[in-house]
Amino acid sequence: MQVQFNSDSSVMGTENVAERIEASVRDKLARFDERLTRIEIHVRDENGAKHGADDKACTIEARPRGGKPVGVTAKASKVDDAARMAANTLAQRLERHFGKEGRHGHDPRPDKVM
Repeated sequence: MQVQFNSDSSVMGTENVAERIEASVRDKLARFDERLTRIEIHVRDENGAKHGADDKACTIEARPRGGKPVGVTAKASKVDDAARMAANTLAQRLERHFGKEGRHGHDPRPDKVM
C-alpha cells in the first residue's frame, strides 16, 4: 500500500509531522493493507494565520483494489487529532465496505454502461 502525504503551507509541513501522521494512519489501517492500493492524506489549516477552534482538517482517501475510492474528512484543533479521527472513521467505513463485499460472496457490481 502506497501512502501519499500532502499539506498546505499553513500547516507545519515538516518531515516530523508527515512521518508521525503517516505512521498513525498506517497503523490504524494496517488490517486493510492487502486490499488497498493507495492512501492519500491531506492536512490543512482552514483559516490560516487566524486561530480558532477545530480549524485543522484532515482528509484521507483510500483506494480499494478494483473499487471506487472511499474518503473521509475530520476537523479538530490539532492536526494530529484531526488525522486520528479521520483514520478511525475511515477504518469503520472500510470495515463496512469490505464486510458487505464478503457477505455477498461476489465481486462488487460493475458500473452500469449506457
